[in-house]
This record gives sequence, structure tokens and C-alpha cells, in this order.
Amino acid sequence: MAKAQPINAGQPAQQATPEIKRPAHWREQHGSGFEGREALLGQAMSMVIKTLNQTEPYQHHVNGALVLAHLGAMQFAKNNGLLEEYVQHDRKMMEPVNLRIKKLIEATGNKELALEATFDITECHYQLVLDTRIEPGKRTWVSPFRQSVEACARMGMMDMTEEDVHNLWTRPRLEAYAEDMGVEFRVSDLGPDGTITCEVL
Repeated sequence: MAKAQPINAGQPAQQATPEIKRPAHWREQHGSGFEGREALLGQAMSMVIKTLNQTEPYQHHVNGALVLAHLGAMQFAKNNGLLEEYVQHDRKMMEPVNLRIKKLIEATGNKELALEATFDITECHYQLVLDTRIEPGKRTWVSPFRQSVEACARMGMMDMTEEDVHNLWTRPRLEAYAEDMGVEFRVSDLGPDGTITCEVL
């Protein structure tokens, strides 16, 4: 039988500690994170309750005003033959952010940063799309526009379809962001249920 080895109290055993990657919104301190901002949280929750209580002519969602703002701008651009210019305008506005991400990708070689910057940590996405599936190398979500596009079309407010929104706005905008970040995105067609997948190549 092997002889037990004595424990050297002066030299604790070295154990490899795995590196834990925290999400961008991680807070080290205990508590809710809203200490001192209770009024702000209350206003936000009041807005959520008022919105979800609106069930006519359809169930409203907390992203509803943002969805309609996007659709109104897209319809205006379409009416004036400016959809391509509108995509480029949005690209130009986001250029400083995307070029900064490009430098981080070049420094680390981590293309996943392009997806994180576009989908995970920006309210431009998660306030518009309420649920996104995060997987290595890709993000999947359901287009938030269908319900509002169909309602607006019925009322004669716009003549765009959800396919138009995807092919003339969502896909070219994401592809433009990727180009500025020095990567390539493969954006799927719009699925029958509105599902979209974006992969970084």
C-alpha cells in the first residue's frame, strides 16, 4: 500500500481554477442592482403593465412602439425610393461602434464578438426582439414585425410585407454591420414562422 504523504501546511496545494466568463451585465456586488434607481424601475414596470393590458385589436407587446417606429421609417423610405440609402444611413450611424468592435476582433481573433455586439449587449436588438437564442457562432430569433405589418396593411397604413422588411432592411443592415466589423454574416431567409438565423463565418 502506498504511504500517505504528509500535508505541508505552509504550501497549500495548487489547483487550477477555471476561468469563468461573466456576461456583460454581471455585477459583483450583492443586491438588485437598482438601489437608488427604484423610481426608474417603477416607471418601467408601470409601462410594461399598461402595455400588456392593451389586448385590442390585438395583444400589444413592450416592443410595440419600437416596431412601429421602424416600420414607419421603412415605409417612408420605400415610398421615396430610398430604402438602400436608409440602410446605408443606419450603417453610417453605427460605424464608430462597429469599427471599434473590428479592432477588438483583430486583436483577439474572436469573431464571436461581432455577434455579441450586434445581438447580446445592445438594447437596439434586445428591446426590439424579446427573445434570442444564443449559440456558438449564431443567433436565432423570430422577426418582431409580422403582427404589426399585417395590422398596418389591413388598415391601409403601409404596403410592405414581412418579407420586404427582412430582405430590404434586416438582412442588408446586418450584412453591412458585419462588413464594417471585418467579418461575414450569413443571414437566413425568413422562415415560415418568422424565424431568422444569423451566423458568423
